[in-house]
Parts: sequence; C-alpha cells; structure tokens
Amino acid sequence: MMSRLPSYASRAGRRLGASLRAPWFYLRLAQFLLGLTAMGLGLAVMLEAGVGVGPWAVFHEGLARVTPLTFGQALVAVGVVVLSLAWWWTGQRPGPGTFVNMVMVGPWVDVFRASGWVPSPTEFLPGVAQFLIGVVILGTASGMYITARFGAGPRDGFVLGLSRLLGRSVRRTRTYLEIAVLAIGFLLGGTVGIGTALFAMTIGPSMQFSMWAFTQAMPRAPRPAAGD
Repeated sequence: MMSRLPSYASRAGRRLGASLRAPWFYLRLAQFLLGLTAMGLGLAVMLEAGVGVGPWAVFHEGLARVTPLTFGQALVAVGVVVLSLAWWWTGQRPGPGTFVNMVMVGPWVDVFRASGWVPSPTEFLPGVAQFLIGVVILGTASGMYITARFGAGPRDGFVLGLSRLLGRSVRRTRTYLEIAVLAIGFLLGGTVGIGTALFAMTIGPSMQFSMWAFTQAMPRAPRPAAGD
C-alpha cells in the first residue's frame, strides 16, 4: 500500500496542476464545497428530527457508545476504514476531495447542531417531515459533490465501487449496504427509529436522481482544438 502512495500522489498532483488552469475548475470547486456543507446540514436536520437516525449514523452512534470516540470522531474513523476498502477492494480510487470530505462533514454536522438554527420537533409527524427533508438535502448534497468530480466521499465511493464490482445499480447497492450497517450499529447500541427505516428506503433513489440531475446540469469543458 505504501509503495503506491508516492506514485498516486504524483499523478494527483499533476492532475490538480492541470485542473487549476482549466476554466471550469472553480465552478466545480464551489459545487463540491457547497455539497459538503449541505451534507453536514442534511445530517444535522435528520439527527435533530428525533425520529431515529440513518443506518450509518446508527453505526457511528453505536461505535461512540462502545469506544471513547465522539460521534464526529467515529464518523471520521469509519471514513478512513471505508476509504481503504473502497480503494483496495473495489478499485474505486479516491480523489483529492475524498480526503477533504472525510475530515469536513463531521465538523459541519457539529456546527449546524450547535448553531440553534435546526429545529428539534417535539411531535412525531413534524419530526418525520423534518427527517424526510433531511434525506432530500443529503441525497442532493451527495449528487452535488460527486458530480463535481473531486472524488466521492469514503462511503459514497464505496457504494460506487461496490455497485460496479457487483454489477448492481447505485440505488440497490446503497440500500443493501445501509441495511447491513444498520444491523451492526443496532447491535452496538445505536438508536433505531422510524427515521432509520425511512432513510434506508429513500436515500438510494434520492442519491441516484441527484447524480443524474447534476450530471445533466453540469457544464462540459470545451474540447481542445485539433493540434492543441
């Protein structure tokens, strides 16, 4: 693994240098950073809804219960493990943005939850409605930062790589993976509620539609002229 890192870093550095000279780079960068911010917001909205959390959040919460890690620290630590699996097992190589995603989303969740801007409903139906809004935000954010092409986040990269490896759609692959992670998180003591089931059933279609929509909307870089 270590022998591959220098060559990979060199290639990534050359690609980044070329990208900095491309006209669409800064538009993509803004889309990517906005997507990461929206991911933090979507997770905060779902956590504050009070009707359960998504499967990965159940896993992070369960891990935090059985280790000294906080929720955000567990999110980052799991990201490192999942990134390794995505890269070496499925062949889904990380981009520069993968590492940024791995360390930024957790802090954004903490910022939004501590800000007081996100409501915390005390009744069930408003909580469910807020949770579903959070799913839409998270699915939209996933499509936003993935189609910016800086590299998918650790978990989404694993979904994409596993989907390609198994020959299954992103929707089905993510749904099956969410169910497996949920089971492990529950055994570790993570909180499960109606929102957990809703997330497992809706995040795959939301993510797939968002990827399609942003792929259609993203401007294409002009092709180089002959002889360039």
